[in-house]
Amino acid sequence: MKIIDVKTFVVGNPPPHFGGQYWIFVKLTTDTGIEGIGEVYSIPFNPHVVETMIEDVCERLVIGTDPYKIESLWRRLYSSAFTQRPDVTMGGILSGIETACWDIIGKDVNKPVYELLGGQVHEKLLSYTYIYPEPGDKTDVYRDPELSAERAVEYVKKGFKAVKFDPVGPFTAFDPRQLSIHALEHSEKFANTLREAVGGECELLFGTHGQMTPSSAIRLARRLEKSDPLWFEEPTPPDRPEELARVAASTTIPIATGERLTSKYEFVRLLENKAASILQMAMGRVGGILEGKKIAGMAEAFHAQIAPHLYCGPIEAAANMQVCTCSPNFLIMECIQDFDNFHNKLLKQPLVWEDGYLIPSPRPGIGVELDEEVAAAHPYTGSALHLDSRMTPVYGHHGNGCDD
Repeated sequence: MKIIDVKTFVVGNPPPHFGGQYWIFVKLTTDTGIEGIGEVYSIPFNPHVVETMIEDVCERLVIGTDPYKIESLWRRLYSSAFTQRPDVTMGGILSGIETACWDIIGKDVNKPVYELLGGQVHEKLLSYTYIYPEPGDKTDVYRDPELSAERAVEYVKKGFKAVKFDPVGPFTAFDPRQLSIHALEHSEKFANTLREAVGGECELLFGTHGQMTPSSAIRLARRLEKSDPLWFEEPTPPDRPEELARVAASTTIPIATGERLTSKYEFVRLLENKAASILQMAMGRVGGILEGKKIAGMAEAFHAQIAPHLYCGPIEAAANMQVCTCSPNFLIMECIQDFDNFHNKLLKQPLVWEDGYLIPSPRPGIGVELDEEVAAAHPYTGSALHLDSRMTPVYGHHGNGCDD
């Protein structure tokens, strides 16, 4: 079997854009007619430039190869142009291609990928969602703790056992920063208000985006311990796990991180430095499904858990599910609400969410098929990147409690 063709899709995510402005998918086709789909997550270039990058990589290193030889393919792409180091651009492209190869393999042997990576461990996967705005909101759910608490209760009634929120304020190109006392007080009030609203019915996940210096993160963590969140996410930037380890050693709250990292080589630094006990690799960036499984195995040896990140499209969600289903140390997986949105409209077979859990598909490959007609009907025509930082520094604070 050989790969003979590649096709890319840049799909615009309609308003309200939950999961990003657009998603990039790559389809590989073999000489036996089997097709596989993968997702390339958040490369920091215009998505149509990324399409050209994907096509270049496939023309040089993928077309004509055997999709079963994933380890060899991975090393060739990872080492391309004598780089051989973690890189989010090649990591994302490699992830999409690698996922598509696994999809082909699973279809060829008529097995879901998780059965080929050790077999099913979990019959259902605990999930969480961010607390999102709704039409008609009179205030900002990201800034108003009372409205956020009301929305959290709605999610609990729907079946969610965990919700995430980030009240710290904007993440910027000039982070990390020292939060103002007002921002610290606002974040503490936010967490306490949500805990009072949901009680013990729901886990709280305190999300941040690397906004803080280690000392500022320690100050905030001490304030948050009363509300007992399941985790404190990425409080410092991802480039110095040694500094994140200072935060981890100073709080009882588990540290979760990893959405901006790629490959086993970056994740092992988190484990060796005791910087995090919950790893949040994104299968569309980390290097693909097998790389995610390797990281899960490393984490298992350190008694750490995995909670794959997802702020993108449904193909990465399906890839994440493959690793979660066969990993004993799976903790929880991110959803975009319950996927009853554009995510499932893009799929011929919807992702199944029931009472707070995702249900692994028994279908072969990654378990889903992209609806190419829907994808083609929603081309991305904008200029904004999938997700970006604020490009100016934060000064002072306003009455809403956020540095802005």
